[in-house]
Amino acid sequence: MEIVKLEGIASQVRRDIVRMVSAVNSGHPGGSLGCTDFLTFLYFEAMNHSATPFSMDGKNEDLFFLSNGHISPVWYSVLARSGYFPVAELGTFRKLSSRLQGHPSTDKKLPGIRMASGSLGQGLSNALGAAQTKKLNNDSSTIFTLHGDGELQEGQIWEAAMYAAANKVDNIIATIDFNGRQIDGDVENVLSLGNLEAKWEAFGWEVLSMNGHDFKNIREIMTLAKSKLAKGKPIVIIMKTEMGQGVDFMVGSHKWHGIAPNAEQLEDALKQLEETLGDY
Repeated sequence: MEIVKLEGIASQVRRDIVRMVSAVNSGHPGGSLGCTDFLTFLYFEAMNHSATPFSMDGKNEDLFFLSNGHISPVWYSVLARSGYFPVAELGTFRKLSSRLQGHPSTDKKLPGIRMASGSLGQGLSNALGAAQTKKLNNDSSTIFTLHGDGELQEGQIWEAAMYAAANKVDNIIATIDFNGRQIDGDVENVLSLGNLEAKWEAFGWEVLSMNGHDFKNIREIMTLAKSKLAKGKPIVIIMKTEMGQGVDFMVGSHKWHGIAPNAEQLEDALKQLEETLGDY
């Protein structure tokens, strides 16, 4: 797909995000905006996947697991815009009885969701189970995951990382949203991750770095990552992003991790984001 088309989709997704969280005065816009370009590329170019009919097993399909489930607004928007469910349903986000809960949940049977992801740190473990299942079934598809950098303060992530390398789970590409922010402030000040590349290398992973706001670089690094599959090592991409990307007053501040823009702020945000696919 042409980069200009990917940029257009990403702009619409960002509009969806700020409208969704503002409408219910709750949600997590900052990280959602920061991961928009990555998820847009994943679903509209990188992954082999089927929206209809949706299958929980996903045989002969690439699968994606969102580990940092609080950024559900961006995932819901990308899923809807790629055909998993009606775009109009985005208007039910976080409302009573909605399938679009604040954190993705399988009990709502929303197409595209294969794992509940409210608790941080569990997504890699789940994804590795799916990756090994693919191998047992002689399915050559790839497992993709996304994790927050603050989430890496959870111990289960590193247990899973050790397991993946020890068992040569080489059909997975994990991506870390490295924006340096978490709910309480900067990651460096809350609990420093130190040299993240060196940590993952020490755990036996193939480590790549990527600019999460440059579609050309995203395409280049994702292509490189795919070329390293099935070579005995799991792959992780350290993706540099800015929390709140696309909306000037949200960029770079942990404040927007978990608060919604008010009506005036929403109007300001929408002026900065082109409507390309039509608002829901």
